[in-house]
Amino acid sequence: MDNFALLSFGADGWGDELLDGLKVTLALAFVTAPLALATGFMLALARRSARWTLRVPATAFCVVFKGLPELITLFIVYYGSGLLVRWVTGFFTDVYFDMPAFASGVIALGAVSASYVAEVFMGALSGVPKGQREAAQALGLGPKATMWKIMLPQVMRLALPGLSNLWLVLLKDTALVMALGLPDLLRRTFVAVGVTKEPFFFFAMAILIYFAISLVSSGLLSLLEARYNRAYAR
Repeated sequence: MDNFALLSFGADGWGDELLDGLKVTLALAFVTAPLALATGFMLALARRSARWTLRVPATAFCVVFKGLPELITLFIVYYGSGLLVRWVTGFFTDVYFDMPAFASGVIALGAVSASYVAEVFMGALSGVPKGQREAAQALGLGPKATMWKIMLPQVMRLALPGLSNLWLVLLKDTALVMALGLPDLLRRTFVAVGVTKEPFFFFAMAILIYFAISLVSSGLLSLLEARYNRAYAR
């Protein structure tokens, strides 16, 4: 059989299976990214806070999740959260609970990504001149207005290159969820390899798909960076 015929859709091909796996991979990445972005920004603000009750827990969070391998974090969330929920609900009901693999992937990858996102935002916040905040105060803007109208646009401009890299890392890290049994692109590829005994062909197709996603993402992020930097172009 021609190898490319293996990518056909229907009972005789694996095109539909790989497409379904790609949908899971993209869904995981697109759900995790906003969570990591928002959490990382809040962690950065907490780490810059003068209150140790915010600064210390935020710093500890980043240190722990940057130090743990992503795969171990996935297993801890997947098995540990299920044990915790079963222990809590055991006082009221006998219903057995397992943390869904997709939710575990979002939480684990989101926590790891957020710890790195926080570092990017820390650098970006430090890159905004102090005079910007002082000027906003002189104009009578409150803390919230200063953050949203003055600080955030400049922070995003400075943070976008680092955030772009982290998005590409997240896309690749989604492949780890296959260890939890989630039928993402890589797991579907392994199944296709096991059935067809064509490892080089299917792994090559998986590489091309990941590369295509990264290429499109890089192009879109470059356009976004250009938009944020248009006021600084000479």
